[in-house]
Amino acid sequence: MSQDRLGRLERVELRDIWLSEAIDFTPWLAREDNLKLLGEALGIDLELEAQEKPVGPFRADILCKDLGTDSWVLVENQLERTDHTHLGQLMTYASGLEAVTIVWIAARFTEEHRSTLDWLNRITDGDFRFFGLEVELWRIGDSLAAPKFNIISKPNNWSKAVAHAARAIDDAELSEVRLTQKGYWAGLHAALNQKNGRISGDRKPQAQSWMAYPIGRTGFNLGAVMIRPKRQIRGELYIAGDQAKLFFGLLQQQAEMIEAELGYPLMWEELPTKRDARVAVYLNDLDPEDEGDWGRQHAWLADRLNDLHRVFSIRVRRLGPEIAE
Repeated sequence: MSQDRLGRLERVELRDIWLSEAIDFTPWLAREDNLKLLGEALGIDLELEAQEKPVGPFRADILCKDLGTDSWVLVENQLERTDHTHLGQLMTYASGLEAVTIVWIAARFTEEHRSTLDWLNRITDGDFRFFGLEVELWRIGDSLAAPKFNIISKPNNWSKAVAHAARAIDDAELSEVRLTQKGYWAGLHAALNQKNGRISGDRKPQAQSWMAYPIGRTGFNLGAVMIRPKRQIRGELYIAGDQAKLFFGLLQQQAEMIEAELGYPLMWEELPTKRDARVAVYLNDLDPEDEGDWGRQHAWLADRLNDLHRVFSIRVRRLGPEIAE
């Protein structure tokens, strides 16, 4: 190919596209496709919960859930250089939540603010994670401007486990989405009890995107997950802890036999960017918010959860030494 046919990347000023953080940039970032772009940069599967959500005395630009851990993700935006005011807001957010990921996006990070995020990641445990990202816009010739997120600061050990977020929003103030989630799991539990299998529905439904059920060993659980942005639901065996990859590999060696017992294939997901792993089965092309379809979805999940218990419960208990509590 002739070098004359190659274009040149040209930097675009952020304010040429987004005049205002609140009116232009935050609504743009909150769109599903753009949150996916941000999530890909972070290695987190994000689901929007709210924009301009009050957290203590401030309002978080964007409040999301990490679908992998069900923990809170707070996003604070600046179209200028980082400043002490925004840093103070981030610290207030962290102090008001028991487990949270803080994402600070700016046009440029000063060295002192990047160093502060690095320091916070060193002194905090797995309940708190701090990311600093610079956002850029680029184009080639007359093309549309394209965004690019560059990670400036991230947790020291990005593969460490993250504790589930404590409830930061009171049940009385549940969003419509979270009320739907709670109703969804109540319906699933009724289906589980009607099926009368090994998985009991005698538990409190939670206003979150997943529910976990014991399988008889620490570090392992069965899960039901609703993934609204991808129009999926999932039944899974979730494996957590320092030995998760080892145990996942041992189970995967039995994949052919396990899938023959089930009568359908599984997705063996090692989750390379995380400490944990899972074995899953999906039902696609549906709307978890469509209450008219809940009966079908709940019947499918109840069947799959009991199937997974049947084929994995004994195998899980036979996997080497117990995981440390």
